[in-house]
Amino acid sequence: MPYYPHTERDIEQMLAVVGVASLQELLKVPEAVALREELDVVPALPETEIGKRFDEFASKNRAAQAISFLGAGAYRHYCPPAIMTLAMRGEFLTAYTPYQAEVSQGYLQAIYEWQTYICLLTGLDIANASVYDGATALAEAAIMALNANGRKRILVSRCIHPNYRAVLKTYCDGLDVEIDELPVSTNGGTDFAQCAELMARKEYAALAVQSPNFFGNLDAPDEAVRAEAEESGTILIGVVAEALSLAVLQPPSNWGAEIVAGEAQSFGVAMAYGGPYVGFIASKNAHLRRIPGRLVGRTVDKHGKEAYVLTLQAREQHIRRERATSNICTNQAHCALIATIYLALLGRAGLQDCATENLRRSRELATKVSSMTGCTLKFDAPFFNEFVVDVHTDAVPVLARLQKENILAGVALGRFYAEYSNCILMAATELTSSADIDALCDALKEALHVAARV
Repeated sequence: MPYYPHTERDIEQMLAVVGVASLQELLKVPEAVALREELDVVPALPETEIGKRFDEFASKNRAAQAISFLGAGAYRHYCPPAIMTLAMRGEFLTAYTPYQAEVSQGYLQAIYEWQTYICLLTGLDIANASVYDGATALAEAAIMALNANGRKRILVSRCIHPNYRAVLKTYCDGLDVEIDELPVSTNGGTDFAQCAELMARKEYAALAVQSPNFFGNLDAPDEAVRAEAEESGTILIGVVAEALSLAVLQPPSNWGAEIVAGEAQSFGVAMAYGGPYVGFIASKNAHLRRIPGRLVGRTVDKHGKEAYVLTLQAREQHIRRERATSNICTNQAHCALIATIYLALLGRAGLQDCATENLRRSRELATKVSSMTGCTLKFDAPFFNEFVVDVHTDAVPVLARLQKENILAGVALGRFYAEYSNCILMAATELTSSADIDALCDALKEALHVAARV
């Protein structure tokens, strides 16, 4: 028997307020927009014909067949078929399960495992059940630092992803928090020269640094910067946009990060033209009660059996708004589930093998491109799977010409940094083949030849 939350009397009162006599009148389409004739739609088709029709639509999408060297925060990685076979099971996709995980021990266990993986990768004590993406993860991490020491300024490296910094600025504008930026060094890393003087003022809640940074370079602060941060009471925030790098690089905790904010799209989550993705936050135990969103803990039930529960929920839906540490009202639970399955399937050795292959492919790409006339590597800093190529001419028309050849050669850095208008940010992953690299080099050679004649 259906359950109706409103009585007839309730409905009558609501209709009176909006000025209609019945529900039918409320739902009536206004004459001004009502259809006067039948829609011209394709008649019903057999399932096989529908499949062919959608294949025809898909074939028009040239981007899906393009040779791609795009990166800049969204990376092509192989997604084993087993991931979606498991993640799309109905048990994980009831109407409310990803959001209201209390109804499902299975989902709670998956979130707990996700948190465990993030702690292992970052080297920190606790992790949350995911946030929207890497950009909002940085913003939420900054709020954690602000709540920890009560300061109203944040020091941010200009080498952090520009979109991440834009989201952080939006958050901080609403909190009346000032943001100061550290410049880019000549070698594509953060210029920490001003750090000692700035942090000595003891005005900064946090110093945020990304490694690998937006240019792909390793950018961890050295011992001196870490000591200055500790002395001044400034919390060091580590940012990770390419999560796969954690499989082969030192975890951010090793270079002093108390809080790590990152994006885990690389762990089996499809690029999907920009989202949805899955952000994460991890921190030391000292920030346990400031971490946003929700956490899952492991306990035992009244029968002594292992059980999983939501704990320390800091969202305003669960506690008084004035006590909430975050207004995150949902999370990317299903994307986190996909990432958890990916990590479980690959395991420690498989993840390291995948990351090592990224290193190999990116070095092959860098070597071949930089050996071409008219191309040089902009920086000589160590990088993971992404690097900057200087083509010594405006990069935009060069990329446009390559795109006509169905090659997405990279991102024009002038879009974000005016001083690098001649530069292209290129990425290679385990999906990049030697044939792809050779095709890029051939097309790039012709594109630069044309640019030189113009």
